[in-house]
Amino acid sequence: MYRKFVLSVLSLSFFFFGLIQPQNLSAMPKTVSANSPTLTGTVIETMNAASYTYMLIESETGQKWVAIPETSVKKGSTVSYVDGMVMKNFKSNSLNRTFDSIVFSPGLAGATVKTTQKAVSNNSFAAAVKAEKKMAPSSPPMETSGGSAVAIVPFEEISIEKSSADNGHSVEEIFKQAKALNGKKIQIHAKVVKFSPNIMGRNWVHLQDGSGNPMQNTHDLVVTTAETVELHSTVTLEGTLTAKKDFGAGYKYDAIIENASLVK
Repeated sequence: MYRKFVLSVLSLSFFFFGLIQPQNLSAMPKTVSANSPTLTGTVIETMNAASYTYMLIESETGQKWVAIPETSVKKGSTVSYVDGMVMKNFKSNSLNRTFDSIVFSPGLAGATVKTTQKAVSNNSFAAAVKAEKKMAPSSPPMETSGGSAVAIVPFEEISIEKSSADNGHSVEEIFKQAKALNGKKIQIHAKVVKFSPNIMGRNWVHLQDGSGNPMQNTHDLVVTTAETVELHSTVTLEGTLTAKKDFGAGYKYDAIIENASLVK
């Protein structure tokens, strides 16, 4: 019995430290296209942090915060920026403030200001999240994250509707309602962002649908299953939710779906 336990711990450690390696947040950066939709406004306030420039832009539609790769801009300048993903309640650890709403833009368009852009891509949001998380103080996984911090897969900019089944939930809903859903069979429709087969007698699947808070690691849901799924595919899985799952050695999950099967 002891030998079996030791082998299980070693297998689990190999899984987390050997198979789960940091992945790129996205594919290779895409250069801003001349056909990309742009918005124009006046810079009311600006600051640099974590290799990003944060600008408060005023336009005919009002004021909004915009983040772009670090760029030289001046207060009072008129700038045109490429539209991007909007994030609600984004906490910047480097600035020690929370933005009610902020647009993560690939960068400026045109030549309205002299730029020193380091990396213009359509993945600014994911990169900014990564930069901000590096500056966050370290703490035990269960204190700050929905899943084990060492096993998390970086946030992907996607938007997938949740399952229409009565027991269908988004990733965000599963983490928020984990206590109430504990022990219940639930269905999740999301993208496979990591697949690790045959670890401790099961396959481990990381799912994301674009919901959840990447600053708290509640964007990435782990599912165990005997099914084989393709990486980057969108799947529907149904299984039993377990809240506060502890595999030992510090690997704990606020929510994990176990013994799941594919819904076709």
